[in-house]
Amino acid sequence: MSGRIHPSTALAETVSWYCALFLALMLVLSCCESTEEEFEVQQQKQQILSSLLLEQPCDEIYVVREGETLHTISEKCGDPYIVEQNPHIHDPDDVFPGLVIKITPFTNM
Repeated sequence: MSGRIHPSTALAETVSWYCALFLALMLVLSCCESTEEEFEVQQQKQQILSSLLLEQPCDEIYVVREGETLHTISEKCGDPYIVEQNPHIHDPDDVFPGLVIKITPFTNM
Protein backbone atom coordinates (compact mmCIF):
# COMPACT_ATOMS: atom_id res chain seq x y z
CA MET A 1 0.00 0.00 0.00
CA SER A 2 1.17 3.44 -0.81
CA GLY A 3 0.20 5.96 1.97
CA ARG A 4 -3.33 6.55 0.76
CA ILE A 5 -6.20 6.63 3.23
CA HIS A 6 -9.16 4.50 2.34
CA PRO A 7 -12.33 6.62 1.77
CA SER A 8 -14.28 4.73 4.43
CA THR A 9 -11.55 5.52 7.01
CA ALA A 10 -11.68 9.23 6.16
CA LEU A 11 -15.45 9.19 6.47
CA ALA A 12 -15.25 7.40 9.84
CA GLU A 13 -12.76 9.98 11.14
CA THR A 14 -14.96 12.86 9.98
CA VAL A 15 -18.05 11.36 11.62
CA SER A 16 -16.03 10.72 14.78
CA TRP A 17 -14.96 14.40 14.95
CA TYR A 18 -18.53 15.61 14.45
CA CYS A 19 -19.75 13.29 17.22
CA ALA A 20 -17.04 14.53 19.59
CA LEU A 21 -17.92 18.15 18.77
CA PHE A 22 -21.62 17.45 19.31
CA LEU A 23 -20.97 15.78 22.68
CA ALA A 24 -18.76 18.68 23.81
CA LEU A 25 -21.47 21.16 22.81
CA MET A 26 -24.13 19.17 24.70
CA LEU A 27 -21.89 19.10 27.79
CA VAL A 28 -21.39 22.87 27.71
CA LEU A 29 -25.11 23.51 27.22
CA SER A 30 -26.07 21.21 30.08
CA CYS A 31 -23.67 23.05 32.41
CA CYS A 32 -25.13 26.43 31.42
CA GLU A 33 -28.69 25.20 31.87
CA SER A 34 -28.10 23.94 35.41
CA THR A 35 -26.34 27.19 36.29
CA GLU A 36 -29.37 29.21 35.13
CA GLU A 37 -31.70 27.01 37.16
CA GLU A 38 -29.51 27.36 40.25
CA PHE A 39 -29.42 31.13 39.76
CA GLU A 40 -33.23 31.30 39.54
CA VAL A 41 -33.61 29.17 42.69
CA GLN A 42 -31.12 31.42 44.51
CA GLN A 43 -33.08 34.52 43.43
CA GLN A 44 -36.34 32.99 44.70
CA LYS A 45 -34.73 32.17 48.05
CA GLN A 46 -33.42 35.74 48.32
CA GLN A 47 -36.88 37.19 47.59
CA ILE A 48 -38.50 34.97 50.24
CA LEU A 49 -35.84 35.91 52.79
CA SER A 50 -36.26 39.62 52.01
CA SER A 51 -40.03 39.44 52.38
CA LEU A 52 -39.67 37.62 55.71
CA LEU A 53 -37.25 40.25 56.97
CA LEU A 54 -39.61 43.05 55.97
CA GLU A 55 -42.55 41.40 57.74
CA GLN A 56 -40.71 40.98 61.04
CA PRO A 57 -41.48 43.56 63.72
CA CYS A 58 -38.62 45.86 64.65
CA ASP A 59 -36.77 45.15 67.88
CA GLU A 60 -35.95 47.93 70.32
CA ILE A 61 -32.31 47.67 69.23
CA TYR A 62 -32.11 47.82 65.43
CA VAL A 63 -29.12 47.28 63.14
CA VAL A 64 -29.27 49.23 59.88
CA ARG A 65 -29.10 47.06 56.75
CA GLU A 66 -27.72 47.77 53.28
CA GLY A 67 -29.83 50.31 51.36
CA GLU A 68 -31.85 51.52 54.34
CA THR A 69 -32.34 55.15 55.34
CA LEU A 70 -33.75 56.63 58.51
CA HIS A 71 -36.91 57.41 56.56
CA THR A 72 -37.42 53.80 55.40
CA ILE A 73 -36.64 52.46 58.89
CA SER A 74 -39.05 54.97 60.42
CA GLU A 75 -41.85 53.84 58.08
CA LYS A 76 -41.07 50.16 58.54
CA CYS A 77 -40.84 50.29 62.33
CA GLY A 78 -43.40 52.98 63.04
CA ASP A 79 -40.99 55.29 64.85
CA PRO A 80 -41.06 58.90 63.61
CA TYR A 81 -38.59 60.07 66.30
CA ILE A 82 -35.50 58.00 65.51
CA VAL A 83 -33.13 60.99 65.36
CA GLU A 84 -34.36 62.41 68.67
CA GLN A 85 -33.90 59.07 70.45
CA ASN A 86 -30.42 58.42 69.05
CA PRO A 87 -28.08 61.29 69.99
CA HIS A 88 -25.14 59.47 68.38
CA ILE A 89 -26.70 60.21 64.96
CA HIS A 90 -25.35 63.66 64.14
CA ASP A 91 -26.40 63.70 60.49
CA PRO A 92 -29.62 61.89 59.46
CA ASP A 93 -28.20 61.44 55.96
CA ASP A 94 -25.10 59.67 57.30
CA VAL A 95 -26.61 56.25 58.03
CA PHE A 96 -24.63 53.15 57.12
CA PRO A 97 -25.06 49.35 57.35
CA GLY A 98 -24.20 48.08 60.81
CA LEU A 99 -25.23 51.27 62.63
CA VAL A 100 -27.08 50.38 65.83
CA ILE A 101 -30.11 52.52 66.70
CA LYS A 102 -32.86 52.51 69.30
CA ILE A 103 -36.43 52.05 68.04
CA THR A 104 -39.55 53.02 69.97
CA PRO A 105 -42.64 52.33 67.86
CA PHE A 106 -45.21 55.14 67.98
CA THR A 107 -48.73 54.02 68.87
CA ASN A 108 -51.92 56.05 68.52
CA MET A 109 -54.11 55.44 71.55
